[in-house]
Amino acid sequence: MSDVTTPYATGTPCWVDLMAKDQQAALDFYRDLFGWQGEPGPAEFGGYAVCLLNGKPAAGIGPAMAPEGAPPPPTVWTSYLATTDAEATQEAIVRAGGTLLVPTMDVGPLGRMLVAADPQGAVFGVWQALQFPGAGVVNEPGALTWNELHTNDIEGATAFYGEAFGIEITQMAGAEHYWELKVGGRTIGGASLLANDPPGTPPHWLTYFAVDDVDSTVDALVKKGGTVLAPPFDMMAGRMTVVADPQGAPFAMIKLSVTPPA
Repeated sequence: MSDVTTPYATGTPCWVDLMAKDQQAALDFYRDLFGWQGEPGPAEFGGYAVCLLNGKPAAGIGPAMAPEGAPPPPTVWTSYLATTDAEATQEAIVRAGGTLLVPTMDVGPLGRMLVAADPQGAVFGVWQALQFPGAGVVNEPGALTWNELHTNDIEGATAFYGEAFGIEITQMAGAEHYWELKVGGRTIGGASLLANDPPGTPPHWLTYFAVDDVDSTVDALVKKGGTVLAPPFDMMAGRMTVVADPQGAPFAMIKLSVTPPA
């Protein structure tokens, strides 16, 4: 098992969550697909569910709630980047040209969070751990394994994430149109150009979950009402696919040929 036993360094993706229009349907879908166990949480936390894989926190699923008079938020997976000081990171995000969507707020004794968009429009969260450190298991079937920025401006993304989080973005060896995100010299994610996505796709962060068999998991997803956006294909890191759950949230699944560091 790839249990996480050390704190996430600032800038490292540490958690992912989904705000679903039908929370229980989403909990049921991902339980059947990945084996997650989760149920709606306390009202004081908006019913947010922490889904467990083999007893370890794997991802969050909450009910989508729109501010009064505003449209409901899009059904998407959000990647959270770790920080040790949410307020300071919020200031750095704004200073670097990002847009604050949800200002820093306390999540009880668990931690502090905010949501922002980079200058190109890709939305991400920030998590300052207190009692809750983030994902407790990664890089095994059913768990988070990769977070990937899709952008139309690698140079701009390099400047923004460098200033806000200390993330380096460098060309990946052997991949002409792919970049690595690094913190302290360690690879913590990737970046791709929007030119590789379907026309009209906005900048975004894509969540990857590991599976032990891409093709059979895609079959299971389709039977449960999911949609295939990119059929399974082989690439340098393994075999992968991009799909959407029945409520429209896109994500990727991959069987890695080489396991990234935990």
